[in-house]
Amino acid sequence: MFKHVPWATSHEEERKSAEGKKQQQQQQEEEEEEESLTTILNIDQRGHLTLLIASIMASMRKAIEMNFDANAMSSSSSESNKPLVSEDEKIMHANTDPASADVSALDQEKKLKEHRQKELSAPKMKELKGDALRFIDRWRTDVIERIGSIVNSKEEASSQLHSAPAKTPRSQEAATEKKIDAGSPDSGAADLALHELFPPIDTPLSSLEEPTRILILHSTLLLLLSLEHYIAPSRVLLLYLTSSLHLPLSVLTSDEEKIAKGLLEAAKHMSGDEETQKKAEENKHSRKWKVGLASVAGAALIGVTGGLAAPLVAAGVGSVMGGLGLGATAAAGYLGTVAGSTVIVGGLFGAYGGKMTGQMMDAYAKEVSDFAFLPVKDSPDPLSPKPNDKDTSSSHGARKESKGASSNTSNLISPATEPAINDPSSRRLRVTIGISGWLTTASDVTSPWRILSPASSEPFALRYELEALMNLGNSISAMVSSAAWGYAKSEMIKHTIFAELTAALWPLAILKISRVVDNPFSVAKARSDKAGELLADALVNKAQGERPVVLVGYSLGARVVYSCLMNLAKRKAFGLVESAVLIGTPCPSTTADWRVMRSVVASRLVNVYSENDYVLGFLYRTSSIQYGVAGLQKIEDLPGVENVDVSATVSGHLRYRYLVGAVLKKIGFEGVDLQAVEEEAAALKRMDEEEEERSYVEKAKAQGKSIVKGADGKILFDKDGKPLMEKVWKGGRKEEEGKTAESGEKGKLETQGKEGKDVHDEEAERLEKEVQEKTQQGLLQGMAQKLHISR
Repeated sequence: MFKHVPWATSHEEERKSAEGKKQQQQQQEEEEEEESLTTILNIDQRGHLTLLIASIMASMRKAIEMNFDANAMSSSSSESNKPLVSEDEKIMHANTDPASADVSALDQEKKLKEHRQKELSAPKMKELKGDALRFIDRWRTDVIERIGSIVNSKEEASSQLHSAPAKTPRSQEAATEKKIDAGSPDSGAADLALHELFPPIDTPLSSLEEPTRILILHSTLLLLLSLEHYIAPSRVLLLYLTSSLHLPLSVLTSDEEKIAKGLLEAAKHMSGDEETQKKAEENKHSRKWKVGLASVAGAALIGVTGGLAAPLVAAGVGSVMGGLGLGATAAAGYLGTVAGSTVIVGGLFGAYGGKMTGQMMDAYAKEVSDFAFLPVKDSPDPLSPKPNDKDTSSSHGARKESKGASSNTSNLISPATEPAINDPSSRRLRVTIGISGWLTTASDVTSPWRILSPASSEPFALRYELEALMNLGNSISAMVSSAAWGYAKSEMIKHTIFAELTAALWPLAILKISRVVDNPFSVAKARSDKAGELLADALVNKAQGERPVVLVGYSLGARVVYSCLMNLAKRKAFGLVESAVLIGTPCPSTTADWRVMRSVVASRLVNVYSENDYVLGFLYRTSSIQYGVAGLQKIEDLPGVENVDVSATVSGHLRYRYLVGAVLKKIGFEGVDLQAVEEEAAALKRMDEEEEERSYVEKAKAQGKSIVKGADGKILFDKDGKPLMEKVWKGGRKEEEGKTAESGEKGKLETQGKEGKDVHDEEAERLEKEVQEKTQQGLLQGMAQKLHISR
């Protein structure tokens, strides 16, 4: 009752003031008890940390220099651990008998070196090298100054940057060569690849206790994010740091996942004010806001139009970064300006993922039909069909228009997928884009990429030119299942694939039906090149935000990656692509092209090829084969390119669709879903069984017989493992088409069809009609699904 009297006010204020001081003192004591780099590391250890980071970045710079070094040589995997000694050096060596030197090899080395020198002396190549080094030097300076300002001083860290030794990266010593077959080990492949490709640099810090080493890695990641980007070189730096601290790769990927989720969860609770609304109004016409913010699907993404000046609460940051030992105040301090703005956080994630899935893609769709990024995690699983899922899966990528948009405009997100896109828990600090090389149904846009786990990266599939790719896929399928291909394949295996290419030794039977695939391949190849240009433009315009991108493609999807990397190099767009894996690529294998591609890839550049891919050889025969075919051979004499030979497992181009996961798993690729890989293997086994059964049927038919099947519908075999056949009688007379499958098939192919037409022409007409019907059916299913969604 006396609280309103005048003399009561001063006592109340004194009490509140005392409580405030007490709380402030408690908070200060808690902050002093919090762990940070300066509390867990002594002065010497902090010096070791900056020296380690400086040494790592020096090695990264050296890798760029070696990419443009005419003296750099490649060797086979069996010799990759031996010192590289040229034949010329052998002759000059005092302890070497000159007679043992290979003179022809010496001549070959000299010619190759002269060729490399001529290639690297070109003005464009010199300019590319200079720009690449200037980019990495600016990034190195920013990183070392930021880290130095926290652990010791900018001056000391900068001096270490210039004096740190540059260790030659093992992955750069020689072009890595691997052969993969069914028996290749794959357990722990990712951790093995980490230490092989990012060899640890000796440091006293590796002897610290594991929690301390984890905290060092975590703090470094936050400091790199404080630069307001997380570009590809920053990711490579952390891979080297993880390896040098003797930590498993899972520690880094788990940390990235927690930080991504934490930043977006913290930003979710920010609110705008009048100042931020005014700032948004002032910038509404700028490209950054128009493209970045307007591309967000609706208003579901929180915090984008507000929160520019609203700082993250330190305790909130500490809670989401918890469990790693770093204090809340230190975490907020390491993040710097990132901890004070939702717009910066939004920019880091591409306006919370909206740029990759919104109106920004519309302009691209006007140049390349259906161009859009599809979130893999929300796509239906065709390998596990459910009732009424057929139409949905086959048409998921075929939406060519949306309400209020032109017929050429792609609108990626359906109402069903918007909530998942807007869910902060699905965001990651890295983006992986998978690109299919042909389609038989629209679901093939996303289904091959279900092997990409969302645990370490945010997976998307690139959709483009559905009709062209579907026409190509159906054409290839029709060709390889034709009688002409069956006969031609038995002839082709008598020669090497390169003999077929260079001497035009393709059997007449397959050449006569080549029209079925030649035009679809030419059209799809040209449009894939254009899609690669647009993909490069999307990355330059930060559709992915400020995150590193991993590109994976097979067949013409790999051609898209090739076109994208070449265009990024042309635009001097460094630091965007972390790794690129090109599988069965219909592109040149020339060192010059791959050197250019290597300049814009910060980490791994992988060429997966098969010497037994006769389909690719046949499709590519009319192209510039004098420059080689990357999908058929290794890339020679270029450090930093990994060549992976899958000849033992890939006997045909269509098998890549089901082997992507297995190949990525065995080369130590990050973020492979093991369950999805097993499902792919089961699907491939079913495809092989169907193909084998079809071949039995064709052989039996050629002999005037039919295959005997049991009650379960499966083929019956005799004791020798051969399928049982029975004679076919028609009109009371046995049809004799040949004594053997081969002679019978040959006799059939050499006969004339109805009305004097060659049987090859008749078969080609039939296949073309079949392809057209299948393609139209697939597109109609897609349109039906689009109409269903719009309702």
